Amino acid sequence: MSNYQTPGVYVEEVSTGAKPIGMVGTSTAAFLGAAPRAGAHVGKPRPCHNWSQFVADYAEADSTSNDLAVAVQGFFLNGGGRCFIVNTGTEADLAGGLEALEAFDEIAIVCAPGQGDAAAYEAVLIHCEKLGDRVAILDFPADAEDLEALKKVASASGGGSGFRPRSSEDGYGAVYFPHLIVRDPFDPSRTLDAAPSGHIAGIYARTDAKRGVHKPPANETVRGALGLKKLVSRAEQGELNKAGVNVIRFFPTSGIRVWGARTLADEASEWRYINVRRLVNMIKESIEEGTRWTVFEPNDMTLWKSVERNVRAFLTLLWRQGALLGETPEQAFFVRCDDETNTPESIDAGRLITEIGIAPVKPAEFIVFRLGMIRPDEDQG
Repeated sequence: MSNYQTPGVYVEEVSTGAKPIGMVGTSTAAFLGAAPRAGAHVGKPRPCHNWSQFVADYAEADSTSNDLAVAVQGFFLNGGGRCFIVNTGTEADLAGGLEALEAFDEIAIVCAPGQGDAAAYEAVLIHCEKLGDRVAILDFPADAEDLEALKKVASASGGGSGFRPRSSEDGYGAVYFPHLIVRDPFDPSRTLDAAPSGHIAGIYARTDAKRGVHKPPANETVRGALGLKKLVSRAEQGELNKAGVNVIRFFPTSGIRVWGARTLADEASEWRYINVRRLVNMIKESIEEGTRWTVFEPNDMTLWKSVERNVRAFLTLLWRQGALLGETPEQAFFVRCDDETNTPESIDAGRLITEIGIAPVKPAEFIVFRLGMIRPDEDQG
């Protein structure tokens, strides 16, 4: 309480109780693989902000390109701005690298470029599902060219030659096909085959910056791609799309583009679109960080109303940005934090429970125009 003794005007700072929830970043990627300089910072995640820094930290003047180097360059070419590098070294310790990444909350995308075996798929997917705040971008093996075999393996659980992992029921992984043809980062006079995960991660970052994480990272140009190792037709893509394989296509008038936005979840799953999975990841982590102040606060109606107000304000902002579907906020989401969600039993257990429901936007994947013939003298009103 202030001590007012002298006549005059007093201005005091008073807390309004509002604690805005900010959106966490969604564009930071992590790349795991053997670096061109095998002994550089082995097993230690290190931030990287541009291609020059990667060369300085992980390569030498006479270095030879490999999957990791091509992926990192592709990430920056396509709009990526910050990533973490884990040099798995000559022992290819993917499990150890993934474990080291668990300490970095800002990572939202995980890639193991060129590692197309079932064991690598499983390790990366389990990592993303365990943490619940990141997604995996997976590569098919470079020799995966037989479309019939690819469709059979893509629709199976593991199996076959191990092209594809088990179904990720909650959509924490996406796989892209085919490999790209790019210039050698260390010798631009040469071209080579490149696993697309690094380029795709850059497209995720570019789309997030231009439109937001709710926009599907598809129908986007793949920068740095000179060609594709396999040209996939529209009919062939139809079969792959149903199996959750995102195809990279060449179009004569618009170039090489990502032409899919599916996850590895089943076709009927609510998590079958990568933008939905990533949007929900962002919302979960943003609310978690933005409401951390509530821990150890008195668990009463005042706290419940504060939480409900702050979460509602955050979701309203997302709705205005076009991330949630509905003509009004009431149609796009609901937030409940009251005496119904917080019963005496939950309060005694030290829990504050808030129920949130959202309606995320989904991509217009199949555009249908219905055309019909009319006679010139028919009434068209």
